[in-house]
Amino acid sequence: MFLFLFAIRSLSFETLKHLYPKSISSYLSILLSRTVADPLRTGSIMSQTRSHSGLLIEPDGGKLVELSVDESQRDLKRKEALNLPKIKLTKIDVEWVHVLSEGWASPLKGFMRESEFLQTLHFNSIRLEDGSVVNMSVPIVLAIDDSQKNQVDGSSSVALVVDENNPIAILTDIEIYKHNKEERIARTWGTTAPGLPYVDEAITHSGNWLIGGDLEVIEPVKYHDGLDSFRLSPSELRDEFTRRNADAVFAFQLRNPVHNGHALLMTDTRRLLLEMGYKNPILLLHPLGGYTKEDDVPLHWRMKQHEKVLEAGVLDPETTVLSIFPSPMHYAGPTEVQWHAKARINAGANFYIVGRDPAGMSHPLEKRDLYDADHGKKVLSMAPGLERLNILPFKVAAYDKTKNGMAFFDPSRPQDFIFISGTKMRTLAKTKESPPDGFMCPGGWKVLVEYYDSLDQAENGGVSEPVPA
Repeated sequence: MFLFLFAIRSLSFETLKHLYPKSISSYLSILLSRTVADPLRTGSIMSQTRSHSGLLIEPDGGKLVELSVDESQRDLKRKEALNLPKIKLTKIDVEWVHVLSEGWASPLKGFMRESEFLQTLHFNSIRLEDGSVVNMSVPIVLAIDDSQKNQVDGSSSVALVVDENNPIAILTDIEIYKHNKEERIARTWGTTAPGLPYVDEAITHSGNWLIGGDLEVIEPVKYHDGLDSFRLSPSELRDEFTRRNADAVFAFQLRNPVHNGHALLMTDTRRLLLEMGYKNPILLLHPLGGYTKEDDVPLHWRMKQHEKVLEAGVLDPETTVLSIFPSPMHYAGPTEVQWHAKARINAGANFYIVGRDPAGMSHPLEKRDLYDADHGKKVLSMAPGLERLNILPFKVAAYDKTKNGMAFFDPSRPQDFIFISGTKMRTLAKTKESPPDGFMCPGGWKVLVEYYDSLDQAENGGVSEPVPA
């Protein structure tokens, strides 16, 4: 929030309103009035956002909560785990262990206890011991069934395993409580309609109990898929931003290929931050790397496409950090987008770009969107615990026939623009047709065509091989 002070010095409010969509004008008006009316509060925010690594925003709670044990203790912890009751993890459970271990969910110290779970469901935030509030909008919980509950009852610690001889973590000082699935689903998604992807995958058939506690991760989570070098932790990202002398970090999350409209938005954001007085804003290009639904482009293909975008110079490699965000995807609209924004604070981002219907999807039963397309960005501007994060809404980009390239939509000449939807893009790629020149870099488009060609081969009895990044 405090960073808009720089805008006051270098840009008039009327200029800011022109740069941003109308939907944020009222928010900027409130923000600027608060800045003028309450200079002490502004100074307080400025001091809070300085971190030990220089100009980067502080993590939630003041420090990253990293939960991996020291290397010198790993053998000891592994032996300890082998003698404890064991809970076998699903693939999504492992992804949450990864998220927790690196501090993306700071200040959580492990899978949620009941008090944290209830605060998340009912308030989208957690109050800390000092009275401060941090945003937490999606439950990060571990479900167990009746037999597992009976097995661990009476124990203070349990081992979390992939298989019997492969413990990956220990959960200590455990607490077991009821898993009210219907309430969790209703409050997270706003509906209990069947067909919600994450619900079907991770909740419906999970156990009737939740187990929380403090997490000790025996060794860093690795996937051995050729992409581990891209999975930078919040600490590693902060080090990289400091190495690049970043004085602002703006994050862009996506789970789709990058086209030139996305790139225009990101490069224009950097231009705006430079005009606001920053010397070296760095882009965190941060695709989601955990669970996604079946019809999303798989991670290894997306990463290969993103690399082609950087190789082509559509995005500047010197001012862009490409990394993977390990969280699973809920598709829970305005509720989930708060989680996506909050996690990037812990990685050092103080600006967050948000689009239409972030984390949204179609209604699973009816022909309509599940969420209002504008509610995500509106919720982010008001969400408790996100006051330190500056929200930058999408400006709509489309293909400008007069420029033979992507440009910000000009409502005064709508006839000059073509909107190429995700559905249209996929159709063109599947049929090996080319989009208009300037829509996507040729190398990136070739990757997309190769992906859909691999699907056709698989459907026709061929073998679809993963493509290493």
